[in-house]
Amino acid sequence: MAEKIRVVVLYGGRSGEHEVSLKSAASVFRHLDRNRFEVIPVSIDKAGRWQWNDLSAVDLAQTASLPILPAAPETRLARDVDGRVSLVPISAGAMQPLEIDVVFPVIHGPLCEDGTMQGLLELAEIAYVGSGVLASAVSMDKDVAKRLAEFAGVPIAPYRVLTRKAFAQDRASSLAKAVEGLSLPVFVKPCNMGSSVGIHKVKTWDALGAALDDAFRYDVKVLVEQGIDAREIEVAVLEGETLFASLASELNPNAHHEFYSYEAKYLDPDGARVDLPARLDAAQMERVRSLATQVFAALECSGFARVDFFLDRQTGAFCFNEINTLPGFTSISMYPKMMEASGVPYGELLTRLIELALDRHRQRQSLERGYDS
Repeated sequence: MAEKIRVVVLYGGRSGEHEVSLKSAASVFRHLDRNRFEVIPVSIDKAGRWQWNDLSAVDLAQTASLPILPAAPETRLARDVDGRVSLVPISAGAMQPLEIDVVFPVIHGPLCEDGTMQGLLELAEIAYVGSGVLASAVSMDKDVAKRLAEFAGVPIAPYRVLTRKAFAQDRASSLAKAVEGLSLPVFVKPCNMGSSVGIHKVKTWDALGAALDDAFRYDVKVLVEQGIDAREIEVAVLEGETLFASLASELNPNAHHEFYSYEAKYLDPDGARVDLPARLDAAQMERVRSLATQVFAALECSGFARVDFFLDRQTGAFCFNEINTLPGFTSISMYPKMMEASGVPYGELLTRLIELALDRHRQRQSLERGYDS
């Protein structure tokens, strides 16, 4: 029997999406093929401590959120002279070092999917699932992602960018800049957050200041984006020999939620109705799937991503909203649901993502690191 591939499932993280990560990781644990993979649960708590959790205790918990065990020993990644990467306990005698093959970062938000974690894993020279440093960083920044998508010919909605520094120095001028050329309603969004954290729908200009104050709690750069009468359409993209785009889905928040907020996504079990596949005609479905792979390629993503669009009810045009390079993997998350509806079951999807990570790592390891003229 072939030796199992050792997979570190990394979860938690120091971001406002910590709790979402715990839910995503629980689903990944349930669906990873234990006949092929030896799974090692490593958590990052809100203080930034890496902890090596006991697999049997985590399995026994059988909860909707993967636990971070309070007594779990702290750990770190270490590489030996032969280039092998191991998990090493910080306290001597807590556990024996364990050589690992690949990291599956099931973490969301800043310091998790914005290129910082990916940079750490690159320095450790360990294979990891998902996009690299560049794609992770530009995809996480809604402003930069929109600029690159627009440069590649993908339509976007009008928006303005404000920085916390400028807002603090001259509030009146920043508010004037925010409303210039836009009409109500507008959406205020932290530039580098996901899961709809800190997003507000603003229906009166008097409410804009308070919405910006809250958004700036989560980021130093905030978007004020033109609200449009639109349907919310999502597409899952998976890397392979060619890029594969799933059937699109449509999110329809219920009457209690004006948009697909954090509460609608994670707290209200009836927060939104999902149409999968989305109610699009054949031409619309082909168009949005094509746009999704176009965005994925333009931002130089790897592995997988969920690409979100608005479909203008008045014009019938699609515009790019955002891309998630480490999308949610909870039991109700759309990325695995869209892939399953498109013929890729959850367990097979996880296996393919790990295989892609290992293949990408092998390719990068084959590159020359020095130069001899």
